[in-house]
Amino acid sequence: MSLVIASQFEPGFNEDLRALPLGPTVIDVSEERPWEAANDADILLVRPSPAWRENRGSARPPAWPGRLRWVYSGSVGVDFYPQWLLDAPLVSCGRGVASEEIADYVVSAIYHHAKNLEAVRARSLAEWRQAPLGRVAGSTVGIIGLGAIGEAVARRVLALGARVTATRRRPLPSGVDGVDLLDDLRGVVASADHLVLALPATEATRNLICEKLLALAKPGAHLINIARGSVLDQDALIRALDAGHLGFATLDVTEPEPLPADHPLWAHPKVRLTPHVSSNYTLVRDALFEKVAANLGRFARGETPLDLVDRQAGY
Repeated sequence: MSLVIASQFEPGFNEDLRALPLGPTVIDVSEERPWEAANDADILLVRPSPAWRENRGSARPPAWPGRLRWVYSGSVGVDFYPQWLLDAPLVSCGRGVASEEIADYVVSAIYHHAKNLEAVRARSLAEWRQAPLGRVAGSTVGIIGLGAIGEAVARRVLALGARVTATRRRPLPSGVDGVDLLDDLRGVVASADHLVLALPATEATRNLICEKLLALAKPGAHLINIARGSVLDQDALIRALDAGHLGFATLDVTEPEPLPADHPLWAHPKVRLTPHVSSNYTLVRDALFEKVAANLGRFARGETPLDLVDRQAGY
């Protein structure tokens, strides 16, 4: 009997699943109540759709996790889902799938801020004037959260001649030579010309980047958040920018998302907002499928899937 997979992914992705050698049965799920597929499938493939986000605080459905043996999230973070999602026997995530794309976004933000070619663009003879540009080589990039994304950023900026300081929760050595791994995130904040937030969103990291930490930043430092909006105290960020404790912020994520129409971050002169595009999903779709297919093969052979979520840590 083949595995039954209930999938929230797009039709083309599901057709590719059906074509896998293990021949799974793939069924669609309700966009309004995707968790109701728990009684119809062995595996549930999910994405952080509005239905999950809007029910993060809801009580666990009586039938959950039903017959499910495994829940697979296409996103690396599981913070957009209700806590009871983790009550499934196995929960895994798309860890590392978009790391290279997000790292490219970070490097683009670093160069955009350091060089700022738009500010020196000459549109007429009157605007033809010399101006100093910033440097990337010789600067320090601080990374809070040295996981797959943080390491992808580190490889790129080290190659550009920057120094990298970093911190991570788990006491593991860096997989990238040349990273100065610090025990205290205060040291990372104080050292950074560009401070990259790449840590997971959990209750322990909510507003972790707070007023006291931001006050340690170099004047003119550039903060880049590609993690989750919840890890950064946005009111403290605005105060730090206004007080000169920070020079600029590039935010691909916010809390909430999107921000209310009257939120001051929209029009702040020292902030660049982008609408959570750094993962560039349309380009990483194939990488996600390859990872899902390989993991399904492991599961069908009776092996433990990779990229399991730690229920205690929340990621």
